[in-house]
Amino acid sequence: MSTQIDLGGIPVDVIKKDIKNIHLSVHPPTGRVRIAAPLRMNLDTIRVFAISKLAWVKQQQKKLREQEREAPREYLDRESHYLWGRRYLLKVVERDAPSIVEIKHNRLILSLRPDSDEAKRQSSLDDWYRTQLKEEIPPLIAKWQRLMKLSVASFSVRRMRTKWGSCNYHARTILLNLELAKKPRECLEYLVVHEMAHLLEPTHNHRFVAMMD
Repeated sequence: MSTQIDLGGIPVDVIKKDIKNIHLSVHPPTGRVRIAAPLRMNLDTIRVFAISKLAWVKQQQKKLREQEREAPREYLDRESHYLWGRRYLLKVVERDAPSIVEIKHNRLILSLRPDSDEAKRQSSLDDWYRTQLKEEIPPLIAKWQRLMKLSVASFSVRRMRTKWGSCNYHARTILLNLELAKKPRECLEYLVVHEMAHLLEPTHNHRFVAMMD
């Protein structure tokens, strides 16, 4: 069951679900506001809750508006690309061999066949970024499984538009955004811990916040 309310000129999507606690979220890239509320909660109570969080919502939307955005990628020479928060200049090398990606000094070298179009260039880089993440994630999971006294059944990496990560509480799996390979490693570790904490507490309630703190 979903509806929409107006929060001081800000549209808020309200979705009622079979949950115990109300949850407010602001989603990139546009700052879309969403409230997930228990089925039993009436709309007036939800509206009062939203009004009490108006300052926080505006603060989050301001942060999203001010974030530096990457320009659309064309995968051409001297284009900026990132790995673990560090900027590299792309160098495209055409050769009659399977595609490979290498880091040399401040260059990200993409070698591929001469007939490779933009989609193939993106696919080759995405595969390489996925490999980087799949090397970094298992040690982090192993570290935090010991500290948090829980187990993760499996993890996967996928390009996501509105989330950095998610988890399946019942299957005990976590999913992480491919774009994390471009961010500093501490961002990846934070997201791993965040999603693992959801295996102990599936909502963003006070218990979850206390665990993250």
